[in-house]
Parts: sequence; structure tokens; C-alpha cells
Amino acid sequence: MKDDTEELIKETAKRMFFGEGRFHATTQEIADEAKVNRTLINYYFRSRNNLISIIYEEATRVSNEKSRAIFDRNRDIKEMIGEFIEDSIATSIKYPYLETYIVTEMNKNNTMCSKLMIDDLDVVVNVFYERLEEEMEKGTIKKMEPLQFLLNMISLVNYPFTIRPLLQLDLKLSDEDFKRILSDRKEIILNTLFNN
Repeated sequence: MKDDTEELIKETAKRMFFGEGRFHATTQEIADEAKVNRTLINYYFRSRNNLISIIYEEATRVSNEKSRAIFDRNRDIKEMIGEFIEDSIATSIKYPYLETYIVTEMNKNNTMCSKLMIDDLDVVVNVFYERLEEEMEKGTIKKMEPLQFLLNMISLVNYPFTIRPLLQLDLKLSDEDFKRILSDRKEIILNTLFNN
């Protein structure tokens, strides 16, 4: 029962913060949405800030694990990046405000960023850069600085979500239209990033 209630509160807070963009939701609002007594939030998490810190750390860990998945040296790079794109799009559909929240928290508190970073991420990124350079030599990818490739990939995935309200308003896109467009994104991004 304890674990179920604790998970319910965390999932409710994640949905409110990352899914709906309600970053300033109060403890009472979280409790009302979860249909639990507000004192349970204090019982399980001690405070709203501690609850936010826990779900932030979980979200950052998930984001880092997702990023690490594309650095496997033994797999086909296009297939790996395709899976990364699919996972990123699925996460962004479920939690459209997650990236905004993470960046906002990093801007407010730089120590959260360093505390949550994976210790060997630099090594992993360097291995990925080496892999990109190998693929560039083969002609699979257009030659450029590996960082530029990474920026292109991340931008092509995240930008539509970042400006979603503007896109939908300016281009008169319904939620269904937006989801339909996203269903084509993986192949479009892969065709943009790779030569074949």
C-alpha cells in the first residue's frame, strides 16, 4: 500500500509538472489530483520541494539513460539513433514540458546539474564522437564536427516540441495533426542526418 501511494503521488506530480506544465502546482493541488490526503505527501516526501527534487532526479536519470543508449559501439549507428529518436519522441509526447523543466531547474540551480550527471558521460560522448568520425570517413554521414551532428540530431527531435504551441497556432494544427506529423519525424530525421 505504501509503495502504491508513494508511486501514485510521484506519477501525479510528474504528469502535472512534465505533462501539463504546471510547475507551480501546490502540495494541495498535487494531493487533490492524486486523490490522497495532503499529509501523505509530507509523510512520504517531507515537503513539496523534496518531492520535486526526487521526480527531477528520476527524470534526469531517465534522460541520461536514454542518451547513453545511442553510444553502444557494437550496434548499427543508424539503427541506434533511430531508436533514440523514437524514444525521445515518445517521451516528449507523454511529457512535453520535461525538457523545459530540466533546463529551468538547471538555470536556477547549477549544482543539480553536476550532481545528476553520469560520472563517465564524457568518456561515452567521446566514444560516440569517434564512431561518428568513422561513419563520416565511410561516407554514411556528411563530414562535420561531431558536436554539430549531435546538435542537429537533438534539435531535429526537440525543436517541434519546444515550439509546439506556436506551431499549432500559426499553422492551425490540431493535436491530431501534430501527432500525425510526429509519426513521420523519425524517418525524416534519419534521412536528414544520414547519406543513405
